[in-house]
Amino acid sequence: MANLTMVTGFLLMGFSNIWELQVLHAMLFLLIYLMALLGNLLIFTLISLDEHLHSPMYFFLKNLSFLDFCLISTTVPKSIANSLSHSYFISLLECIVQLFLVISFASSELFLLTMMSYDRYVAICQPLNYEVIMNKGACVKMAAASWLTGGLFGVLYTVSTFSLPFCSANEIHQFFCDVPSLLRISCSDTHIALDVTVAIGFSLGILCCISIIISYGSILSTVLKIPTLEGRSKAFSTCLPHLFVLTLFITTAAMSYLSPPLDTDSILDLLLSVFYIVVPPTLNPVIYCLRNKDVKTALKKLIA
Repeated sequence: MANLTMVTGFLLMGFSNIWELQVLHAMLFLLIYLMALLGNLLIFTLISLDEHLHSPMYFFLKNLSFLDFCLISTTVPKSIANSLSHSYFISLLECIVQLFLVISFASSELFLLTMMSYDRYVAICQPLNYEVIMNKGACVKMAAASWLTGGLFGVLYTVSTFSLPFCSANEIHQFFCDVPSLLRISCSDTHIALDVTVAIGFSLGILCCISIIISYGSILSTVLKIPTLEGRSKAFSTCLPHLFVLTLFITTAAMSYLSPPLDTDSILDLLLSVFYIVVPPTLNPVIYCLRNKDVKTALKKLIA
């Protein structure tokens, strides 16, 4: 215990040590953040105001937009401020709150995306029973379960991570506080509570992936039986964008959390985190707005 020191904060890793590249990173992140902010707020507003969008699919999309807004707002603004101020310090309390929010929002998004895949399965494979199965009460309960489960995981990961002792090393090899980077600078080789939490999270993540695979497998089988090309195109247009973003989110997050920690700084860690923290919240509104006729119609009505 003599070698332990009271850690009051951490130093986040920057994308570059060159001032010009730091400014470029800040401007790029600012542009991406504004796109994600405007896009998700636009979808949230359109679905809230247009009665034609008050269906289960858009209810889940509205929740997804709000989650995306919260997730990207938890990390990107802080990274922009650090790059411009040339100070990468984050206090212990800020790090705790940031880790809790990132895990909560990311976990909630995974569960919500699973619910959305089930919604598309019922809509395409059991259309006659859709309104009965996906009634308002069921949708609210499914969304609430996603939020509450995500919050529970946020608490479990945060408590188990910060119950570990930290030595004098306080440099986090990431642009935000996350579990793998904090675990790497912990001076404890024993972290049973965190291992159990990760195992539970990984198991539920596998269950979500299996559920999504089954849902989309059934959807693909049903869509291929549709006789008309127009019918198949309409079904694929609502599912393929969802499947693309979902795959990107899950694979990059899994690679980041399941890969063995490195002893040196790696730009790959930063890029992987960008692909599951920054890219999906930015792509979701673009994909759903540009490829969805109902959303585009609602936007035209709002502008007119």
